Amino acid sequence: MSDIIQLLPDSVANQIAAGEVIQRPASVIKELVENSIDAGATEITVNITNAGKTTIQVIDNGKGMSETDARMSFERHATSKIREANDLFKISSMGFRGEALASIAAVADVELKTKTHDNDFGTYIHIKGSEIQKQELISCNSGTNFTIKNIFFNIPARRKFLKKNNTEFQYIVSEFQKTALAHPEISFTLIHNNSTVYKLPKSKLRQRIGNIFGKNLGESLIPVSSETSILKIYGYIGKPEIAKKTRKEQFFYANNRFMKHAYFYKAVQLAYDQIIKTDLHPVFFLFFDIEASQIDINIHPAKIEINFENSQGVFNILRATLKEALGKFDFAPAIDFDREGEIKTSYHDKNMPITEPKIDYDPNYNPFDESPKEQNNQNYTYKPYENKKKDLDNWESLFNDFETNDNRSENTQKTISQPEEESYAKTLQIKNKYIVTPVKSGLMLINQKRAHERIMFERFMNMSREISIPSQKSLYPQEIFLNPEDLASLLEVFEELHQIGFMIETKNDDTIIINGTPAYLTEINQKQLIEHIIGALRDDPEMIKQNTKERIAEITARTHSINYGKKLAKEEIQTIIDQLFSSQMPNFTPSGQKIISIIKYDDIENLF
Repeated sequence: MSDIIQLLPDSVANQIAAGEVIQRPASVIKELVENSIDAGATEITVNITNAGKTTIQVIDNGKGMSETDARMSFERHATSKIREANDLFKISSMGFRGEALASIAAVADVELKTKTHDNDFGTYIHIKGSEIQKQELISCNSGTNFTIKNIFFNIPARRKFLKKNNTEFQYIVSEFQKTALAHPEISFTLIHNNSTVYKLPKSKLRQRIGNIFGKNLGESLIPVSSETSILKIYGYIGKPEIAKKTRKEQFFYANNRFMKHAYFYKAVQLAYDQIIKTDLHPVFFLFFDIEASQIDINIHPAKIEINFENSQGVFNILRATLKEALGKFDFAPAIDFDREGEIKTSYHDKNMPITEPKIDYDPNYNPFDESPKEQNNQNYTYKPYENKKKDLDNWESLFNDFETNDNRSENTQKTISQPEEESYAKTLQIKNKYIVTPVKSGLMLINQKRAHERIMFERFMNMSREISIPSQKSLYPQEIFLNPEDLASLLEVFEELHQIGFMIETKNDDTIIINGTPAYLTEINQKQLIEHIIGALRDDPEMIKQNTKERIAEITARTHSINYGKKLAKEEIQTIIDQLFSSQMPNFTPSGQKIISIIKYDDIENLF
């Protein structure tokens, strides 16, 4: 039998490696920009065409490479960042594996121009599909200039699975933002199809956040700072009122490297517990400075997952730090880290005699007696064993003021008598969240927010079915700032939005103007609606494009339905019940959530 195991050619091995490191144009930009940062660049420009599918150019003013280094940089595992295995446990640079350039050259047409600051001439190298096409000395600026053309030209299957330009551009913007946030001391420029998307000057972190995500967000941040023996934490968190429906504006960094860490996300969420709604996510930009030997970043090809040696300790410090920051701004109880000594708690000494607890109260006070009475200031001492029998004998007197006569005035208290079956005349609102009403088979519980969502959805849908949907022009057109990623998302459905009555135009590269809305949506919060549409596009762009009218109606109904905690008048409760049961699908919201639940009388009887 002949041997069947053979070594792969370098070109094939590089393509396989590229599959792990280079997934899309955004991956190329990430690797090249990180190399520019490691080279000490203070200015970095990213210039792309057709969302990077046609051309990606990354230019920096870093230290550049010699002729030998330039050629060696395209070899697999050729790196200036590590020398021995132990270096993997104290990595301080962004790149270190020596895979990026070899992987990029394996799947694209690459041109490199580079020159060190102390040389008169630079080096030009052209590589296509891992094969050297040309190498020569040239005259060029100091630093490095990479041009990547036709990514995946030699792997049609990979190129076929790239998304549409707007989607790929969103990935690029996301990577650009992550890197630019970590290095406000570097000026960054992003150009797409000859249009400047970002021009970020050297700045402080807060200013960099505002330049990327908008001035309004930059002004709604709370500073965070904490230093312990384990790590230093600094950055900014958002005020509760700017919490988002998505996790889009959440950034963790370890030693300036962007990371994802579900465990630490939980710590942030707990810090905001009972401050924001459970379905919202806080905004944060948090940086950890920690000894490189305490973390392992070499566990993921894209280097976005990091292991911490003391995750539990970091978790506790992070949560406490954020609670303290929120407390300083009166959003949560402050934690006093400067208080010395142990926390004191009461405890029982077994040698001490047990004394009967005493509570001051007025035994003559009747909470149901509305008639004014003279109150004396005498103190009363509660003696549980002496008063127990007396209390039991007199407890029925508390109900003397209740009547069961249905003719009694509405302004006085009354009991709920046995209702007629299938009658909606008697209803009750529980915790300002549920409506309870009797029906033939038992008690019906209605989720008030979901019921209102169903009612509004069908109302919007009925109006939108008109042959010609009229637009209501805004008296004062509203301008809304959007970052490039969100604007690219909205452009995906611009045509569909116009077809259903929205009058929207773009202004500059970061602002839209809403000149009008469908006539049936004139009362809505336009900015909030746009944000929710963008969120839905991010979650499932094809769904909203396929059935725009229905999705817009669903988003609008969910966004503008009454909230939990709203006290409803009798008339409002009755209106919700009547309109809900005149709708086509009263049992479920448009997204399939349950609206109604019935507790059967038999089940109630079994409780007793």
